[in-house]
Amino acid sequence: MKEANEQSNIVNLSQRLDPATGRGGDLLNAVRNIAARRLQQYIGNMFEHVDDALFDLAEKAENNAAQMHYFDGMREVRKRRPVIERSFLTLVSRELNDFVSGQRSPGQNNPSMPAAGSIELSLVADNELEESLAITSLIGKNETRLARDLFAVNQRLSVICGGTRIEDATNPIGPALLAQAFRQSMRELSADMRVKLIIYKLFDRYVMASLDELYQETNAELMRAGVLPQLRHELLRNPSGSATAAAGGASVQNEMTTPLAVDDSEASAELLQTLRTLFGARRAHPTVPLSAMTQGQLPTANELIGALSVLQSQAAALQSTTMPIADSSVIAITEQVLHLKEQLLSQLGSLRGQRPGQIATIDEDTIDLVGMLFEFILEDRNLPPQMQVLLARLQIPYLKAAILDRKLFAHRQHPARRLLDGLADAAKSWSEESDRDGRLHDMIKAIVDRLLQEFDDDMSIFDRLSAELQQFQEASRRRAELAEQRVAESTRGREKLEQARRRAAREILNRIGDHVLPPLVHGVLSRAWANYMVLTILRKGEESTEFREAVRFVDAFIASTKPVRTPEAKRDLRQLLPGIERALRKGLANVAFQDADIERLLGQLHTYYRQQLGDAVPAAEQPQTLEGGTPAPLPIPESIQPIAESMADLEDESANAEPEAAAIPPEVRDELERINALKPGTWLEFSSQDEHFERAKLSWISPMSGRYLFVNRRGLKVADYSPYELATVMADGRARILASNALFDRAMDAIVDRLSHEEVRTSDTE
Repeated sequence: MKEANEQSNIVNLSQRLDPATGRGGDLLNAVRNIAARRLQQYIGNMFEHVDDALFDLAEKAENNAAQMHYFDGMREVRKRRPVIERSFLTLVSRELNDFVSGQRSPGQNNPSMPAAGSIELSLVADNELEESLAITSLIGKNETRLARDLFAVNQRLSVICGGTRIEDATNPIGPALLAQAFRQSMRELSADMRVKLIIYKLFDRYVMASLDELYQETNAELMRAGVLPQLRHELLRNPSGSATAAAGGASVQNEMTTPLAVDDSEASAELLQTLRTLFGARRAHPTVPLSAMTQGQLPTANELIGALSVLQSQAAALQSTTMPIADSSVIAITEQVLHLKEQLLSQLGSLRGQRPGQIATIDEDTIDLVGMLFEFILEDRNLPPQMQVLLARLQIPYLKAAILDRKLFAHRQHPARRLLDGLADAAKSWSEESDRDGRLHDMIKAIVDRLLQEFDDDMSIFDRLSAELQQFQEASRRRAELAEQRVAESTRGREKLEQARRRAAREILNRIGDHVLPPLVHGVLSRAWANYMVLTILRKGEESTEFREAVRFVDAFIASTKPVRTPEAKRDLRQLLPGIERALRKGLANVAFQDADIERLLGQLHTYYRQQLGDAVPAAEQPQTLEGGTPAPLPIPESIQPIAESMADLEDESANAEPEAAAIPPEVRDELERINALKPGTWLEFSSQDEHFERAKLSWISPMSGRYLFVNRRGLKVADYSPYELATVMADGRARILASNALFDRAMDAIVDRLSHEEVRTSDTE
């Protein structure tokens, strides 16, 4: 009877509860109470440490200004702490209340909070970008760290919510929603971004780092209530099977009769089935007659691992690949596979005193597949040649890993596969120019060396090395993103300036039209006043009252140069002059003209207008002239030289216009279609006439000009092109797009393709 009662209390996925009422509602309320109690404790503990952290930073500040930022931050935090805490807890409580009451679908994010990870390098403010990066990094790190407990919470909440799927990003007590709630509450704090980033680090340390306690208590409470008491995280979230692989020879022996395993993905199953078929056809037409080998007993998996370990030790000692393909030349698949087999068979013969005639079919397929994988690496133009050679040294460790754990080729998340994909992704961005200090090269080389030296049969080494690589990449990415943002903002500033220059030039040119202006008036409009209009656009905008007044001045100034032949015309000119003088004084003062220069210009204009009106001009007020009678030029202050271009330059804005669509060569048109589909984050390789190669990422596409900005892995600018310019460069073979999908996926597709063609050629010869 007792056993029956216990069984009746177990809730599984087939017993869906109503989340709003009854037992489901009670359980959700219990979760809400646990979360509210613990989060209040965590957030309070965090704020207890903010003062000390900011005070320490203030003491170590590099200058007085930075020190004042931290002291101001301390005062602001003390004042706003209650509001921030209350706001955070209210937001979390609202999420939980909506979740419990069923007012919001668990699969839908709250629109009041921004979605986690939705960051692109677009033209957002520096502060907002830095804040977004900090939040995204914080979420990603903790979702990975808490994966086991968070997964269990997700599954159990799904049961008591009627079976609705709940993921990390939609869990009301998950890192994503908690971090976004805290970010929302931090809007109550008017502090320097440096101070905010420090608080986010403390939030990570004292709140996020404590979430494992919250999840463990939540899971324990739900397990006591009978919700999925037997749930096992490994069965659902860890398909790599590395734990069984680490068991060594016994587990390997048990898998000797098992074909390459498949995961729950139809694509993976289809791919592996295709490979089996192609390898089967290949064995039906062997490239080397078996009579060439001496006969003997099939080697066991342990013998293969032992022989490979010897070869691996030799490779580690030589610090170079044992394969004779360290250059970038292409070697036929059959020759590559034969060499690997011969080397392995020879070593097996040395270990057992008798050379085996054959090896098991499954081992042969594994050896062939790994050989093809690394031949692909040596041919993959997405990798720089130096990186190809480095990664090729991993062939023997990866062959051992594939024999130890035959799931390697089946699961995208297999630790060994993730490590190789991660190394290739890091290597893709490498160039000598972007890695002058050699940090990336040395990091990749160190991982390769450690695998060669340390990998025996413990598959956990791949997880450890992946974590180290990810940490290195994350630190590099953070540094690069700040530099990248500065480059994007600088480019945006230059484009805004150029756009303002062209707008000012067009306004002035359109109003001048066919008028022939006196040199003095033309000089004022094309230099000083054009500069004032540019600054007005940048500061106030094209729709502002100030800009409209600046345009009206141009009309009035041009009108003041018309011949004065009647009393009415003289009257009109006299009425214009006071407004012209007031506008000039105001405009020139705004573009850093000194008072003496303004008075000199106005003096020249007074003389000009007296002549226009027919008034006598005293000899003392006659303008200074150069040889030929030209008025002496008005000096331009140094402070405005960078944006005071001549009107002749501004008139020439169409000189470099792109050709009409009909005039674009077909090969350039084809590249334009590819370029229009490019997304930020895509890597390209650029080459110059001196055979210098540089790899750069598309960082930003300007919404104003449509130009493409490229940066290297350090976030420094490499080039920027209009779409037409980039298409021309690509059509000339001076740039090419690098693949964005994972190395392993590309390799598998290439291997299937080559084996398929090999099968066709074999069929054709029969």
